[in-house]
Amino acid sequence: MAGYMLLFQCSTVSDGTVVMILKAWWFLFVLIVNYDAEFLQSCEEEEAVWVGNYKRTVKRIDDGHRLCNDLMNCIHERARIEKGYAQQLTEWAKRWKQLVEKEAEKVSELHLEVKGSLMNEDFEKIKNWQKEAFHKQMMGGFKETKEAEDGFRKAQKPWAKKLKEVEAAKKAYHAACKEEKLAISRETNSKADPALNPEQLKKLQDKVEKSKQDVLKTKEKYEKSLKELDNATPQYMENMEQVFEQCQQFEEKRLRFFREVLLEVQKHLDLSNVASYKNIYRELEQNIKTADAVEDLRWFRANQGPGMSMNWPQFEEWSADLNRTLSRREKKKASDGVTLTGINQTGDQVSQPNKHSSYEKNQSYPTDWSDEESNNPFSSTDANGDTNPFDEDTPPAMEVRVRALYDYEGQEQDELSFKAGDELTKMENEDEQGWCKGRLDNGQDEEARSDEEEDEELWEDGDSDHQRLGKAQGQDRKTHLTCPVFAKSFGV
Repeated sequence: MAGYMLLFQCSTVSDGTVVMILKAWWFLFVLIVNYDAEFLQSCEEEEAVWVGNYKRTVKRIDDGHRLCNDLMNCIHERARIEKGYAQQLTEWAKRWKQLVEKEAEKVSELHLEVKGSLMNEDFEKIKNWQKEAFHKQMMGGFKETKEAEDGFRKAQKPWAKKLKEVEAAKKAYHAACKEEKLAISRETNSKADPALNPEQLKKLQDKVEKSKQDVLKTKEKYEKSLKELDNATPQYMENMEQVFEQCQQFEEKRLRFFREVLLEVQKHLDLSNVASYKNIYRELEQNIKTADAVEDLRWFRANQGPGMSMNWPQFEEWSADLNRTLSRREKKKASDGVTLTGINQTGDQVSQPNKHSSYEKNQSYPTDWSDEESNNPFSSTDANGDTNPFDEDTPPAMEVRVRALYDYEGQEQDELSFKAGDELTKMENEDEQGWCKGRLDNGQDEEARSDEEEDEELWEDGDSDHQRLGKAQGQDRKTHLTCPVFAKSFGV
């Protein structure tokens, strides 16, 4: 018995974000009919050309059609695995988009291509070949099977008739021999019996003679029928071999076709030879290696630490113009010149390179260097109420595209309502009261409040009165909002 086995191995991601390794052993097809042990033993005891034994060869044709179905089912199941794996990769990438967006989505696309190749090329190829190779009959079965069976029957019919005559002659000869032996035994026993008269003894002797003549006649007939059978055997073998070779050619086509298809399946499943697949992980490796802890710390020190340019308090004369208090809106306008690193801004503003993984670019960090705010050179206002250029409590107004993670219905008149997946524009960063302003694509714009103090707690227990926000800051930080629930910023 010969056969092919393939080990299909595939990594998928479950709904619970747990990586599972699915190992599916599939017996794709059997090249020679898989008989049970008892039937195989009977085949060994009998000759292949014996009357009726051609049914094994005929059955192989039907098995070929069944094996096509088995192979198509196998490819179809693998295609479903590839599709499911691709979908789960996409879902996983959405949850961890900032870290694995490129790698996961590209691999997902490749597995969808594998699924498409399996179904559109390999599956359809087998289906079309099966349709061309096997022709169904109105009364059931296949035309090829009936032709093979009729061919074997026609080739065997003359020889089978002579074989039947041989069996009958053999039976008659053996019966005559048995009768002769009995007659001789009776005659021998009668000679020792004084009770038998000469007439009875004569009858027994006549029976012995007659049985001997019957043996000679049946033996002659038996030998004659055997000779006729022997003479018909070459033609019988020629006819049988001709039909058998036709079946062999049909089976050879199937085997070669299966081998061709399986090689195509192997090529489609083997992503190791796909250049784009190698490039995905080559790029991922390069991106990981570009992360520089020393440079990251140096940048943070220069922009958020002691390396910042200092604005130490200096003596200034009192001025009536500088003594007025700026409103919150004026403060925001005054800080328009400050650019936050890592946020893709609209218009002609250009964002700085996003290569510092440990810093959340659009998140405000306190810069207090002492417990006494009046002595802090980075405090928000100087003695005359001027704004501090290092003040991050009033970041500049900028537009950032975001996506909603959850459905939300506005509780107040000035709150937006939207569905999960809706895209919005975040127009301003949060003010000192935790409110930010956003605009829907239809032009409606309102303010939203962000409770930065309850972020982590609300995300942990997942049991809040409002929805949560995932901000694109290079980390997985979730923010609690009473209005638009924003998701990841595009392009960060």
